[in-house]
Amino acid sequence: MISHIRTSKVNKEKVSQLTRRLALGAENTIARMALSYSLSKNRSMDLREIQDAGGKEYAKSVLFGNHYEFYTGMVCVHYGIHSSSPDLAKYIKMHIDDGLELLDQELQSRNNVDAFDYIRDKINKL
Repeated sequence: MISHIRTSKVNKEKVSQLTRRLALGAENTIARMALSYSLSKNRSMDLREIQDAGGKEYAKSVLFGNHYEFYTGMVCVHYGIHSSSPDLAKYIKMHIDDGLELLDQELQSRNNVDAFDYIRDKINKL
């Protein structure tokens, strides 16, 4: 059972920067986006490459809100694991860290984009 998730130390500041830049409200919103965005890339994380856990800490209820089953379900399906797997929290952490890095890299080259424009552009590419 997941009680909390921590980003890597290097991503602690990225969470705050991306949240301010996109003005999406609470920092858990950008963490949810990062998790979903990383999973959308259809890459599998190697648990041996997990980063430190010295960054932003999210309680289960804060990170997932009322959608815990939805987010964990996406990860379980992606890795073919059960929701009781001890690796589930590690995979979630790794995808949040990965997604934060991806979002940060993309937005560094787009100075004047806001959240609406960014999300609209992503949807239009589908």
